[in-house]
Amino acid sequence: MKSRLKVFVMLLLSSLIISQSHSADDSKQLNVTDDTFKCLAEIAASGRFFVDNILGNLDATLDVANSESGGTYPPGSLVTLIPIEAMVKHEDGWNPATNDWEFFLLDVSEEGTSIAARGGVEVVNQAGSCFGCHQLARPEWDLVCSADHGCAPLPFTLEQIRGVQSSDPRCVRQN
Repeated sequence: MKSRLKVFVMLLLSSLIISQSHSADDSKQLNVTDDTFKCLAEIAASGRFFVDNILGNLDATLDVANSESGGTYPPGSLVTLIPIEAMVKHEDGWNPATNDWEFFLLDVSEEGTSIAARGGVEVVNQAGSCFGCHQLARPEWDLVCSADHGCAPLPFTLEQIRGVQSSDPRCVRQN
C-alpha cells in the first residue's frame, strides 16, 4: 500500500510541475535561440548582473533593472548573472506561473552558446530549481534576484562572481 501511495504522490507532483511550467499561450513565446546569448561584456551591466532586451527595448529593461523600487520587466528582457545561466521575459500571458520568465542553462565556449536546458519550474541547476530560488524575490522585483531582493543569498563572494563573469569564453580577448 505504501508503494502505491508513493507512486500516486510522485505522479501528482509531476503533473503539478508540468502544469505550472507549461506555457499558457505559445503564441506569446519569443523566439530565443543560441544566438540570443552574447558575451557578457557585450550587454549592459546593471549592479551585479547583466541585462539586454532581445526586442530592442533595452532602455525599458534598464529602467527596471536600475530602479531602487523594482518594477515589471518588459517582454524581451534578458537577465544573467553568470555566463551559463540566463532568464528571458516572454510576452504577457506566456507562463503566468513564472511571471512569463523562461530560465536557461547554457553551454558556453569560444565558439559561442548552446542552450542546454530551458523552461519554467522544471529547469534545475546545481543548486536546484531556478524558479525555486527566483520565486523568493519580493513581488516588486519580478522574480529577479539581487542582494536585497528577498532571495536566498548566493554562497559566493562578489569577487568570485566577478571572476566568473570576466572569464566568459565567448568574449574576444585582445592580447
